[in-house]
Formats: sequence, C-alpha cells, structure tokens
Amino acid sequence: MAATDTTSASFSSRDFRNTLGRFATGVTVVTMQQGDEVFGITVSAFMSVSLEPPLVLVSIDKKARAHPTLLEAERYGVSILSASQQALSNHFAGMEVDGLEPPYQHIDGFPLLEGAVGHLVCRVVDRHEAGDHTLFIGQVEHLAYEDKKPLLYYTGKYGRLEPPQNDPLLDG
Repeated sequence: MAATDTTSASFSSRDFRNTLGRFATGVTVVTMQQGDEVFGITVSAFMSVSLEPPLVLVSIDKKARAHPTLLEAERYGVSILSASQQALSNHFAGMEVDGLEPPYQHIDGFPLLEGAVGHLVCRVVDRHEAGDHTLFIGQVEHLAYEDKKPLLYYTGKYGRLEPPQNDPLLDG
C-alpha cells in the first residue's frame, strides 16, 4: 500500500503527532560505535518485527544527528531504559544534563547503557526510507533483561508503570 500524501489531509501534523502521542511507549537509547567513539539517540519508535529470525526495528528521523552514523553502521544496540534513567533519556535526546557521564557496559564488544531494563545488540539487515524517517531493521545477536520498572513516554511526558490494581474486568 502506498503512503498517503498528508498535505491534503484534513488534519495537521501537530494533530497527527498528538493523536499518536496517546500510544504509551517505552523509552530506548540506540547506540552505535564508529571506531572508539560511541553515539547514541533516544528513541521511542522501537518495535519487534519477527520472532524467527529475531528482528527489531528502530525509526530514526533523517534530520537527527545520529542518522548518518546509523546509515553507515553494521550494528546497533538498544538499551530499554528503566524508570530511574530519565536523565539518560534527556541526555541522548540532546538536552543538557550537567555532569552526566553515560555508564556504558560492553556486551559482545558493543556499548550499551548499564542499569537498563533490557539490552539488545543487532546486526542491520535492512533499511527502508519512510517519509522523513529511515526504518532500521536489525537481527538480534544478543539480548538480556532484568525485572525492573521501565521508563514510559505518553503525551510528550515521561511516565512510570504502576503496579496493577485489582480490576474485576481483568480478574474475570
């Protein structure tokens, strides 16, 4: 199915963004390495694509500083942030966070953020241009997770997952 030209749509790009902002997402930091230098970008557009083979996708704005680096990368890492890592999310989103030094750990020789809920190291297997973004599909080569609360993003703000309450509709 071909993409629709939104310039003739009866809604603005702001309305589109606000509507999709009602979809709560986790927050990730995607890392890349060029030589000895580590690059990262905060990404909420992350999803599972396939179980066999294990594939994930990250969507990166073509105007993002990390975009050209990821275009050249053969691998990328995904750190799924915990509720205590909002400062890291802000840092990799380009906001000033005084004195923050990202705590990297290297897994399979790849930089990921310590303290994250989950880690994936992926080999880029496909790239697709999609409007003003590029979709990077990666085959998962390594993964690990911990039982921690994730950092969430909803309506342009950070949120936290609350423990479920007794709900007769869910308990039934």
